[in-house]
Formats: sequence, structure tokens, C-alpha cells
Amino acid sequence: MFFTNFGFSIKVGSLDANSVKVKPLGSNTYNSKKYDVTVFELLEPLVDIFEEMDHTLIIADMPGVHEKDIHVDLKDDILQISTKTSDKNYQKEILLKESFTKDKIIHTYKNGILKIRLTK
Repeated sequence: MFFTNFGFSIKVGSLDANSVKVKPLGSNTYNSKKYDVTVFELLEPLVDIFEEMDHTLIIADMPGVHEKDIHVDLKDDILQISTKTSDKNYQKEILLKESFTKDKIIHTYKNGILKIRLTK
């Protein structure tokens, strides 16, 4: 059995106070004996993009992984960021305003923050 919660929902039936129901979203529980449920948790990191005069800086929030597990790839104007570990799986594709070459990528990872610098 697993439980997820991503907020809450409010249902109102009539003007009676007893007809108002507040439930956590995702509060559905699934019995794994009844259903064959496989859940693959793929996270999309939060990303900030800063366009500077001589470079583009991309900052991604990716806590819980090691730098050696992070893969950064560039295909024309699409930057791909991904990790695959036993605990966290992140994946993000970013459409850039212009094309860059792979030799212009510099990335660092510290305290859960991935910084990618693409030199123009």
C-alpha cells in the first residue's frame, strides 16, 4: 500500500456544515494485492535560466543525488539533464534560445544545486 499527498480538495454538497468534505489530494490508497501497481517516480527539477551577455546560466534544484550520477547532454539547442539512482530519478529537457557546442558546457554540483554555464 502506498500513499501520496499533493494538496487537498474541498467538496461542498449543500448548505449543511456536515456536507463539506476536505480530503488530501492523492489520498487514494491502492491495495497491491488487488492491483498490480508499478510506480516509477520521475522528478523534474526546478530550473532557473539566466541569459547573460557572454553566457547562459542554468541553475537546477536536484537534491539527493551525487555529482557522478548527473548526466548533462547537449543536442543542438536542447539541453538534457538526467540522473538515475536508486533513490532519485530526475529528468529535464530545456529548449535553449540558441545552439551551443558541447565543449562550451561547464557544470558544477554542490549542496543539491546544479549550475550549468554555456559560454556563447
